[in-house]
Amino acid sequence: MNISKKVLIPLVLVLLVAAGGGGYYLWHEKKAGKVTQEAKRREEGKVLYTCAMHPFIIKDKPGSCPICGMTLIKKVEGAQASAKEMEMLGHVSLSPTQMVMANVASVEAKVMPLNKEINAVGIVQYDQARQAKVTAWVAGRIDRLFVNTVGSYVSKGKPVAEVYSPDLVSAQQEYLLALKSKEQLKNSPIQSIAQGGEGLVASARQRLILLGVKDEQIAGLEKSGQPNIRLSIYTPLSGIVIEKIALEGQYVNMGDPLFNIADLSSVWVEVEVYENEFSFIKIGQAVDIVSQSYPGKTFRGRVAFIYPFLDPKTRTVKVRVEIPNPGLKLKPDMFVNASVKVPLGSSIVVPVTAVMDTGNRQVVWVEMQPGMFEPRDVKVGARAGDNMQILSGLKAGEKVASSGGYLIDSEAQLKGGGGGHEGMPGMKMDEKGGKTPPAPAAPKKKDEMKMDDMKM
Repeated sequence: MNISKKVLIPLVLVLLVAAGGGGYYLWHEKKAGKVTQEAKRREEGKVLYTCAMHPFIIKDKPGSCPICGMTLIKKVEGAQASAKEMEMLGHVSLSPTQMVMANVASVEAKVMPLNKEINAVGIVQYDQARQAKVTAWVAGRIDRLFVNTVGSYVSKGKPVAEVYSPDLVSAQQEYLLALKSKEQLKNSPIQSIAQGGEGLVASARQRLILLGVKDEQIAGLEKSGQPNIRLSIYTPLSGIVIEKIALEGQYVNMGDPLFNIADLSSVWVEVEVYENEFSFIKIGQAVDIVSQSYPGKTFRGRVAFIYPFLDPKTRTVKVRVEIPNPGLKLKPDMFVNASVKVPLGSSIVVPVTAVMDTGNRQVVWVEMQPGMFEPRDVKVGARAGDNMQILSGLKAGEKVASSGGYLIDSEAQLKGGGGGHEGMPGMKMDEKGGKTPPAPAAPKKKDEMKMDDMKM
């Protein structure tokens, strides 16, 4: 069959065009599929990097944060984050510039012997065991006073007054008569009569002793044979006259006080210790006492007694301290400052400024590496000056932020890590301890919306 040349040429062109179009379509589809698979593989394997301190910084390559200079970490989404990466999100990192500007400094937790110093105020008081009253042993008239002023020093072996007493004169005369009777009756052949004379003398002598007559005075009475119309009165101890009651010519009854005497060679200091510290005070502890009257002078005493009650107004407990007072430098009613050092043994110690107290817990910021800090809950003990005792939560050798801790905590709050505080205002804790944003306001009713539109 002969085909015309005019018909063959267009047919060949149509076939060529169709073949070329089909080939191009197949090539385009193959290329498009390849591109899609490559894009999918690239999207699945693509890793982004961000800054833990500035999460808005996102890079497709590892490196350093352009703001704070810390190393970028992998950007993760929610459940894709590993436990280690989630832990890193709770850390706070500061650049060297930020640490300098915020005055952030770190110090190493050390084990050292700790002494708690309790400071309190006190008042000097008389030693009640060294006070006495001089009283009249007999009724009569005070004829003479050897001490006329308060503040005078009296000695135990010297008289302070003389009293005329008819009862005393009568007792002396009875004693002299008993002595004469004894001499007359001692030669009696009847033994009972002789012994009766000795009994009269012993009875009369005992009456004189009860009236305050001393043995040497009785000996003088026996020697002179004449009664003394005045009786010398002695003080029971040596000390300072703190009160003068008697006057010359005054009549007194038996037992009436004449003077009050106090021995100031040893005094008491009653120290007021607050109720949160008195548990550290023990009997026998050494106490240092200083007074503004003697700058640079320290008096040393010991705890003698802890009062068994608390003052409800001042919330303090009184502690009695006994102090030797050579030279009588400490005066009664003088205000003094007391200091007691209580050894607490060796324990982990950090500066007080390193511990943040949120009210419910105590937190320190531990420096994991230079410029990177993490919050750590600790249990604190006693405070000793500028140091704080750590009972648990921290190991010796770990570094903590001793200053600038509140700035680190603020950075943690802005970052969303929570920091040492319980949360931002308006946040509440969910059942798992996470922070839940405040619930949205309820939608307004139609009537309320209409009222708002009318106000507009």
